Amino acid sequence: MKKFKVILILFSITQISFANNGDKFPNIKGESLKNKMIEIPKAAKGKYCLIGMASSRKAEADLKTWMQPVYDLFINQNTFIPIDYNMDIFFVPMFTGASQAAYKKVMKKTKSEIDPELAPYVLFYKGSLEPYKAHLKDKKKPYFFVLDENGKIVYSTSGKYTAKKLDKIEGIVSE
Repeated sequence: MKKFKVILILFSITQISFANNGDKFPNIKGESLKNKMIEIPKAAKGKYCLIGMASSRKAEADLKTWMQPVYDLFINQNTFIPIDYNMDIFFVPMFTGASQAAYKKVMKKTKSEIDPELAPYVLFYKGSLEPYKAHLKDKKKPYFFVLDENGKIVYSTSGKYTAKKLDKIEGIVSE
């Protein structure tokens, strides 16, 4: 039983420590589906920013599980009284290493298949993974970061979408 408690405590610490809360988010330039270059967090200066990043196909599949719920809550807001969250949202598939060769092909396919309502929130990144390794510990998972108005990480999580994770994000950006 004591061993279980120690493992549980260590798990909790690693879940908190991977977040790098308080760190300035490293700059990343991505290409929108309209072929415009956007630099984060600079583009979201003065607003909260939710960034979802995937650095593998497995992570990208899990990243996609977030798209509709995030869109429904923060963008579409098909509710009686919409809330202005004053935030930007970016989903960033990352093409690093050998996967860079597929960048243009995947972008073209995405442009033709994505829901036009979600298209403005997708940025493609092509380059080195090195500047982001400290924040993206496991290539098999997508990572989500909430940045404050100054580009500092105030919350992070990883993995597939869950309502609990999105509720936590909503609580932070609605404070």
